[in-house]
Amino acid sequence: MSELPSGAVAVFGGTFNPIHFGHLRSAVELLEALPLAQLRFMPASEPPHRESPDVAAEDRAAMVELAIAGESRFVCDRRELNRVGPSYSVDSLQEIRSELGEQRGVCLVMGCDALLGLPKWHRWEELLNLAHLVIMARPGWVLPVDGTLGELLRDHAGRGEDLEGEPAGRVVTQTLRPQDISATNIRALLQSGFSARYLLPESVLAYIAERSLYAKQE
Repeated sequence: MSELPSGAVAVFGGTFNPIHFGHLRSAVELLEALPLAQLRFMPASEPPHRESPDVAAEDRAAMVELAIAGESRFVCDRRELNRVGPSYSVDSLQEIRSELGEQRGVCLVMGCDALLGLPKWHRWEELLNLAHLVIMARPGWVLPVDGTLGELLRDHAGRGEDLEGEPAGRVVTQTLRPQDISATNIRALLQSGFSARYLLPESVLAYIAERSLYAKQE
């Protein structure tokens, strides 16, 4: 891998079951709005906060790689597929921090829904020692102002430039355009025998068809 230019490295985790244009468009908007050198899609092998997907982690990672082909700043990070047990973000961030060094800005990207569940995450209090948090906010979402999360957002509030100037410790909220695409709805369409065209890349649709993933249910 060639040497990274200046800028922070963002980590966008999820099941990506399957990856779709909502994920990809959000990632592009983050690249354009924030000082990022790279954005890594990191498929979870065993998501700790939800049931494991029916589709194998290898297939989900392969679909990510197909979807991001052609965008040099996007990378599929497979590290959680190679670890036994639940895919804890704190473990992955520790590995990434050790690989990138102490000075490079690292960001963990999450949606508002994930933020609301953050206090239930494994060793969540350690995350800001390892990375910044980038919250993808969309119209209609209201961020917490009270309690543990309200305090976290106030005490660690940062701006985009902090992601590059500091290695970790800030919470940056980035408003994105509305996206009404979900993996849940895509799976439901495919399982009902309907087309999911124009909701995800054609290369991903072809992969799904070749392997009969999310096949129509009788």
